[in-house]
Amino acid sequence: MKKNALLLLIFTFLLFSCSSSNTQENINTTGTESPDANPDSNETENNSTVWTIPVEEVLDGGPGRDGIPALENPSMLLAENASILSDDELVLGYKNGDDIRAYQHSILDWHEIINDNIGDTSVAITYCPLTGTGIGWNRIIDGKETTFGVSGLLYQTNLIPFDRATQSNWSQILNESVNGSLEGKKAEVITLVETDWKTWKTMFPNTTVVSLETGFSRTYDRYPYGDYKTNNNTFFFPTPKDDRLPLKDRVHTIIIDDLAKVYQFSDFTASPVIRDTFIDKNFLIVGSANFMASFELDATQNLLEFEYIYDGTSDAVVQDNQGTQYNIFGEANSGSSQLKLSKSFMGYWFSIPAFYTTEVYSN
Repeated sequence: MKKNALLLLIFTFLLFSCSSSNTQENINTTGTESPDANPDSNETENNSTVWTIPVEEVLDGGPGRDGIPALENPSMLLAENASILSDDELVLGYKNGDDIRAYQHSILDWHEIINDNIGDTSVAITYCPLTGTGIGWNRIIDGKETTFGVSGLLYQTNLIPFDRATQSNWSQILNESVNGSLEGKKAEVITLVETDWKTWKTMFPNTTVVSLETGFSRTYDRYPYGDYKTNNNTFFFPTPKDDRLPLKDRVHTIIIDDLAKVYQFSDFTASPVIRDTFIDKNFLIVGSANFMASFELDATQNLLEFEYIYDGTSDAVVQDNQGTQYNIFGEANSGSSQLKLSKSFMGYWFSIPAFYTTEVYSN
């Protein structure tokens, strides 16, 4: 009974959000101001009415700008102290030298953006629960560090972040500013790894993970969108639906300009290593039941043979025929050799062809 009441409340709220006016003259480029918002007094107001995406398809999601509060430099816990996570919980992982961090979906479902400083890298961990897309962005723009917040606006049911320096609005999946003074500027993508907590902490036992002590009162042990992520028929906002694959299948997507190619977990049943070509580039894609990762090979690397070696005893996932082993970020266990991570991310299938001309890998 309580579950049904919760679902009814969620659906009522989101249906109300869908009914919000979305015409160009009524869209507020900064989103509706949330009563809980705490705007930076140094922010530049964005008064632009020009969008590079169809403005009639930009929807007011309801909570308002900063109504879903982004986190900034959250407290982290050592893996050994992180009993808050179950082994099968999905995380987005990032590694910068010896600083290794995991950002769990259960926190991102409620905050969508985490601005963090990891060594010398200023990163925005962006995650849209409605498209299942987790993408990292460099927060250094035009030589200056900024942070990103949640605008409260959506395009093709996907998150529109805004940067606090200019209040320009950005499309998460397009990795591009679509409104404001930075219109047309591309985000520098920082590739993240999505996998389950057990796999991540086995690969990287020295990892840290976001603490539940975020400064906000949220039920992090409860998914806020009912059966959304498992029900292919549940959608809160209008978006194109490509029926080549089940709509909510999690796929690994490589993007080049306005083109995309996706890989499914089932592609790795016969072999955990795939060699593929996309837009005249050579790729090595590695996958299991728990993760997928892809690397762009240079001419020399493309002459090598690779085998899958991950066995849960180290972070090595592949080895080339010269004996060099590489982890899921393409880092070699010896020497200076490194595999270049592709520009890629995980997400629900339906969201990819809504933004890109998309090819589905077939073996």
